[in-house]
Amino acid sequence: MMCAETATGDWWGRVIGGQIGGAFSHESEHDLALMVSDFLENGCSSGADSWCSSDSDSGLSDLHHLADKISFYKRTVAQYESDLLLTVHSLVQSIKETDLHCVKSGLCNASCINFSLVKLLRLSGYDAAVCASKWQGSGKVPGGDHEYIDVVNCINAGSSEHVIIDVDFRSHFEIARAVDSYDRILKSLPVIYVGSLTRLKQYLQDMAEAARSSLKQNSMPLPPWRSLAYLQAKWYSPYQRQFGPDYQNFSSVDSSDHKQCGGHLRRLQSSLRFETEGERLMKPINSDNNWRAKFERRKHSLFRAL
Repeated sequence: MMCAETATGDWWGRVIGGQIGGAFSHESEHDLALMVSDFLENGCSSGADSWCSSDSDSGLSDLHHLADKISFYKRTVAQYESDLLLTVHSLVQSIKETDLHCVKSGLCNASCINFSLVKLLRLSGYDAAVCASKWQGSGKVPGGDHEYIDVVNCINAGSSEHVIIDVDFRSHFEIARAVDSYDRILKSLPVIYVGSLTRLKQYLQDMAEAARSSLKQNSMPLPPWRSLAYLQAKWYSPYQRQFGPDYQNFSSVDSSDHKQCGGHLRRLQSSLRFETEGERLMKPINSDNNWRAKFERRKHSLFRAL
């Protein structure tokens, strides 16, 4: 078993390295570092014995229930969102590393991928834009910022809805020392989220609850950057829409700030291929289950008729 000090140090390294909080999270690294430091000093008092990753019986039941809900959300998708998801997957796979250009000074954090995708979506006829949200800290909710994409879908005259696209969705829910069942839930999430704010809120509520359950099994408190209020702030806070980079605000561009983006793109494309292949392999199983369910319903109907 890993001792608490070693595990904490490893966790801290992953946070600073960008592995927790997103493979290319747009949260301020300085603010996140302060949050983690304060949390480790004041909020996390568990001992070495708590750093385990096995499920308890009660926690396993809770997480299985949440896994079922997540699976339901993935199946109940509006047609427009389903079509847009297929388009987004295709466009992301078409992006080449040579298409990625610096879009801001300082660390890019793969903003270039968002802007490249928005460009392709707009060429495909979608009203898409990069949204940069920002919020001030309040109470237990730390301040922060986030970047995502939205597409305005005009339903009818004078009515529209915003469809959210987040190209690094799973990273928002990564936690330290996750139990096995939580890790499976995390991997079942969409690689890229495409959907309404209403459906997004359902994901956030259940993932915050799942994170709390996983951490509780290790006698660990829920860190503030994984609380429901903080998660919701990313997509529900005031934001600015941008159709292209604001080059006027460039102070200086260092190629080293942008060099990791090619790797981010390759990992994203690889994850999408893996997700697509997994769903393709599951279709025969799901179809077989649907057939069996229909057969059972017909059998019961015949018995009632007799």
